[in-house]
Amino acid sequence: MSWYGFAPYVSVAQRRAKATREMNKLAKKGRTITPVKIEGLKIARTFWGMAWCDHLESYSDFENRLPRGRTYVRNGSVVDLQIEPGRVTAIVSGSELYKVAIEIEPLTKAIWKCLKGECGGQIGSLVELLQGRLSESVMELVTRKEGGLFPKPAHISMKCSCPDWADMCKHVAAVLYGVGARLDQQPDLLFKLRKVDHLELIAEASAATVGGASAPATQQTIAADDLADVFGIELDAGVAPAPAPPRPPAKAEADATRTRTARRAKRQPGKTVVKKAARIAAVIEQTPPAKSARGRRKAAGDADAPGHSRKSSRRRKTAAGGARD
Repeated sequence: MSWYGFAPYVSVAQRRAKATREMNKLAKKGRTITPVKIEGLKIARTFWGMAWCDHLESYSDFENRLPRGRTYVRNGSVVDLQIEPGRVTAIVSGSELYKVAIEIEPLTKAIWKCLKGECGGQIGSLVELLQGRLSESVMELVTRKEGGLFPKPAHISMKCSCPDWADMCKHVAAVLYGVGARLDQQPDLLFKLRKVDHLELIAEASAATVGGASAPATQQTIAADDLADVFGIELDAGVAPAPAPPRPPAKAEADATRTRTARRAKRQPGKTVVKKAARIAAVIEQTPPAKSARGRRKAAGDADAPGHSRKSSRRRKTAAGGARD
């Protein structure tokens, strides 16, 4: 503390460095850290985020603290923000790291029922609802101070660990603006915060359009198709598989089996062919090897003059010719 009772000044860079170290420690312990990051001067750019911020600024109870909150959320001081049903918790970087807890009363059943009835038939799809592409009459209904979706100051209780005595300190204001920035990315969190189901609003509108007969099926179809458009993902359409071909009758199946068996038998040698092949092989083994032409002539000469060679025959012919001369 300084001599005047105020905390010493800490630069934004020092705060960010300290906050980064502390958030890293929490992340190592398993906590999911979701800081609020603002690009440019605009805190919110979509219908739901801007409607939330406009609603906050419409109450004079908040006007004194909101400007400091805008500065804090723009410079990245909201280092963690968690939105749960009926509750917002956050860590804000200031001279120290301060913990903020905001309790918001759930939307009453009577207001929710009245809102669903008044919006019946005026909301075409879940895409129109979440992206804020609503008719002027529907926008007036959901954003009005009395009977709308946004909470009044009396429905909000705030707590911060900083030494500021005010109910809404600059850290709480920064967190409330952070909720508006988060609704830019996840508009369905508003319904979660007020503890109502946004799909009921779609179902009521569909029931009013088609007379209520096919509301459940319409709700399921719209939710699947439109969520794919909003979040850029492809959902399984649940297409039924093609029916299996009917089983053939027993007689036809038996005929097909016999045909397959006959075809296999044709491709394999029968017993008769095997026996013929065996006999041919036996004859070949018993037949002596064939003789050359010279061998056959020698054999023929031996058969004509047993005991005499071919050479002696030529000598006898030569002698006989000399005698004649």
